[in-house]
Amino acid sequence: MKIEPLTDHPRPRSSVDLFWSFSWLALQGFGGVLAIVQRELVEKKQWLTREEFLEDWAVAQILPGPNVVNLSLMIGDRYFGVAGAFSALAGMLMFPLCIVLALAVLLAGVADTGTAQGALRGMGAVAAGLICATGLKLITALKDNVMGLLACSLFGALSFVAVALLRAPLAAVLLGLGGVASVWAYRQLGCLPPPRVG
Repeated sequence: MKIEPLTDHPRPRSSVDLFWSFSWLALQGFGGVLAIVQRELVEKKQWLTREEFLEDWAVAQILPGPNVVNLSLMIGDRYFGVAGAFSALAGMLMFPLCIVLALAVLLAGVADTGTAQGALRGMGAVAAGLICATGLKLITALKDNVMGLLACSLFGALSFVAVALLRAPLAAVLLGLGGVASVWAYRQLGCLPPPRVG
C-alpha cells in the first residue's frame, strides 16, 4: 500500500529521478550523510518539510540497518511503491559500492600507513561536525513537536548521557528512554487519559 505525502510540496518526477537523487546523496557522504540528506531533500528538492524529515529520520533510526538506507526505502515507497523503494535503494548503494571496491583494490598496500590513517581520522572529524551542524539547524523544528521543546531536549540530553558517558547499550536506551518518550508523546496527543491522583 502506498502512503501519500502529508503535505503538498514538490515530489520526485519518477523512480529514475529517485535513483539519481539518492546516488548523488550517497556520493557526497563520508562517514554519514545526515547533513547532506537534510540539505538535499528538505532545502533543495523540498520533497520533505523539516518536520516530515525529523519524523522519517526518527523511524529510520530505530529500524534495523543503516538509517539513510531505511530513509531511502521509506521515501521511495511513499512516492512510487515497491519500484520506488528499490530505485532509491539502488541509488544509495550502487555507486558507493563500486567506489569502495575499487579503492580496496587500489589502496590495499597503503591503508596501514600513518598518512592514510590520519586522513581517515580527519574525515571522521569533518563528518562529526556536519552531523552537529545539521542537528543545530533542525532543532528549531522541535518547537512544533507534540512532546514540546523541553521534553525533547530532556530526552536528548538523557540519551546522550546514557550512551556517551555511561556507555549504556544502545538497545537498552532505545527501549527504556524511547519507550517513555513514546508514552509521553501518545499522552500529549490526547490518546491516554491523565493519570489519576489518589
